[in-house]
Amino acid sequence: MNPIQGLHHLTVMASDPQKNVDFFTQVLGQRLVKVTVNFDDPGTYHLYYGDETGAPGTIMTYFPWPGAARGQRGNGEIVAAAYAAPAASQGYWTTRLQSFGVPFSEHTRFGSPAVRFEDPDGLWIELIFEDGAAVPSFWPNSPVPREHALSGFHSVTGWVAQTARTEALLTGPLGFTRVGSEPDAEGTRTRYRGQSDGVGLYIDLVERPGQPHGQFSAGSVHHVALRTVDDTEQLEYQTLLGEHGYQVTPVQDRQYFHSIYFREHSGILFEVATDAPGFPDDEPVEELGKHLKLPAWYESKRAAIEARIKPIVNHEYGVTIGGKGHGQTSSQPGASISAGPRVDGPHQGQPVMTTGRALQDARAAVILVHGRGGSAEDILNLSQQFNLSAFAYVAPQAQGHTWYPESFLAPLDRNEPGLSSGLQMIDDVVATLGEQGIAPEHIVIGGFSQGACLALEYVARNARRYGGVFAFSGGLIGPDGTPRDYPGTLDGTPIFIGCSDVDGHIPLRRVEESAEILAGHGAKVDKRIYPGMGHTINEDEISAVQKMLQDVAALSV
Repeated sequence: MNPIQGLHHLTVMASDPQKNVDFFTQVLGQRLVKVTVNFDDPGTYHLYYGDETGAPGTIMTYFPWPGAARGQRGNGEIVAAAYAAPAASQGYWTTRLQSFGVPFSEHTRFGSPAVRFEDPDGLWIELIFEDGAAVPSFWPNSPVPREHALSGFHSVTGWVAQTARTEALLTGPLGFTRVGSEPDAEGTRTRYRGQSDGVGLYIDLVERPGQPHGQFSAGSVHHVALRTVDDTEQLEYQTLLGEHGYQVTPVQDRQYFHSIYFREHSGILFEVATDAPGFPDDEPVEELGKHLKLPAWYESKRAAIEARIKPIVNHEYGVTIGGKGHGQTSSQPGASISAGPRVDGPHQGQPVMTTGRALQDARAAVILVHGRGGSAEDILNLSQQFNLSAFAYVAPQAQGHTWYPESFLAPLDRNEPGLSSGLQMIDDVVATLGEQGIAPEHIVIGGFSQGACLALEYVARNARRYGGVFAFSGGLIGPDGTPRDYPGTLDGTPIFIGCSDVDGHIPLRRVEESAEILAGHGAKVDKRIYPGMGHTINEDEISAVQKMLQDVAALSV
């Protein structure tokens, strides 16, 4: 297995897709090599910029969420993307930036001059002026002359609380080499080099102990992708990273490359991506970026997708892409989540936390219900593991961190009024999402432990077609013999139930009984029992729910 060669691409969130296109193509002279959609969120563009063919190491990609607020830089994320530029081009580029009214500052990076400025949403872009590898394939229609063209990536900069743990990943299983350290305005900057002679070789880490984490939104990096040769080597990395304790996703087909993802201990999301098949796989080089390209599984939804995405102009061809029927939306602006006190119980009036898409911009939502002793903030961390941008993630908080006082197997009256109040809390969130135009069939409800039990009991008592339901270590509530003659039908709702066969809190017989009852009420139940796992959540459960969410995102267009 070869060490990682270097950077493959960087994926960032934007707000205005046309400003994004104009900046990268007209100011930086990068080619818009592919216009497609986020495969996990097909109502959102995925825009790719690079050299003439989008060679690995040149690819900057963006997910534009129209109207999104700016993120805030912080620890646990990539905060800057640096391009390599010829050493003699510094004067050309400072003059060019001035002509476009782009403010910049001048720096030095390990002895090389550099300039720093922001993209339209605040991501730091840097140009490092030093002679190295040439651009893999110069774009002849670039507004920047060949002798001054950006060569592709030079490096990315990540902010971390502690360099040592991330360094162990880079210099260990990934095979980077430590280059050296130097002072930085934020702390100590340390550089690591990938194992090739091409472009995109470096990752810089700046250590900032005790500083806050970043807040993801427009201008924030979603993930940084590293290069691997082919599918076989990618699978070897999947195994190796798993052996080092990282939770690595299954291989994802991104049409132009294959991907696996894992989150490093500092919080940075890494991808390992293959070089092949590349962007000319579904349109000729001379037409790259001219058309909205969709994978085969979304072609049947082309009309709906084109109606939802905003129109953009690709200046290379003078063509407008998307925007057919733009401006029509079923969402209603306005209200924030509020738990209306229809039940006078302990949980009414407790806070409800959110992350992901703003409610007024989301087409789908996930309601996350925490377990006994947990919190809304804790359960929201599942949104990072699901790693799907289409959703608003919503987590209500139980008073005293407990939805009901006794075991979920206790007589129902002994868990009142907490039980009814918790069920009402979920119902209020569902109602508020409906006010925002998010129908139940686009809502997924799930939780862990006590929260999983509450989620299952809620959908059983309020049967209808939901986008999905998941229960990590949970079952229907009540003692043995509780009547289960719930009214209505779940009408094909997919339900995932995962649990250990030796869970000390959830008897196996209750899991099996719950799965049978819910299936009898019209649900499509996927029950998975994990030998010897204990009371926790495993990677297979995360992957199963991630697939459920991907299906809901596709249906929500």
